[in-house]
Amino acid sequence: MEFNAIQVLLVFIVGFICGIDQFSFLESLYQPIVTGAVIGLILGDVQTGLIIGGTYQLMTIGNMPVGGAQPPNAVIGGIMAAVLGISMKVDANTAVGLAIPFSLLGQYGVTLIFTIMSPVMTKADACAHNADTKGIERINTLAMIALGLVFGIICALFFIGGATFGTVISAAIPAWLMTGLSAAGGMMRFVGFAILLKVMISGELWGFYFMGFAAANIVVANSTLSNPALIILALIGFGIAFWDYQIQTKFKTAAPALAANGGDEEDGI
Repeated sequence: MEFNAIQVLLVFIVGFICGIDQFSFLESLYQPIVTGAVIGLILGDVQTGLIIGGTYQLMTIGNMPVGGAQPPNAVIGGIMAAVLGISMKVDANTAVGLAIPFSLLGQYGVTLIFTIMSPVMTKADACAHNADTKGIERINTLAMIALGLVFGIICALFFIGGATFGTVISAAIPAWLMTGLSAAGGMMRFVGFAILLKVMISGELWGFYFMGFAAANIVVANSTLSNPALIILALIGFGIAFWDYQIQTKFKTAAPALAANGGDEEDGI
């Protein structure tokens, strides 16, 4: 599959924006389900890109950076999964399996950027000590631009090299290895979801989990509701989340007033 200069430039822009979005902007544009659709649009196959992005999203749904520890990078992994899947014309599970080495290289890239920027924090501390907010803004802006450029260049190079790599090996990979990669990629979605459950599930949330599981089965089992099932479940989840947000906001608003009035004392005492 041949790619032109405009496609390479667009992939660079996607990598630049998503590289920054990991830590700034909306912090959601870099998700594989978004980048997969965008790469699919650039390569002229939105449906395949969206399917691969959604599959890769399930693998990374429980991954999150903690301090300096970085998981396999979702930006490069998601972009390369879509590129390899569309250029090699393989299924989503195989594309996810092939993209894992690229995501590991992205992980090392983020760690390298953090290591390089560590000495700059001394300058940021000095700016904070002198109440120099403009200096802090400049440091953050330059750091984000550097991060975006690194990711844009890496994505563009991987896009060119990965596409060529995929074309060359597509005929060389034996059928049994392709089947193994597909099986491994298929397992990754369940591993990602299991990690997410381990991180977020607590005694207070188990009820919501089982409620969502039951609602999904009921909606899918109904032939009338099966087609818009995802939208219906998303609206139900949004309603519950919004209700919880309102309750928590009221608690936080009422807490200072209760503390000021000695809210821990009962009336009449």
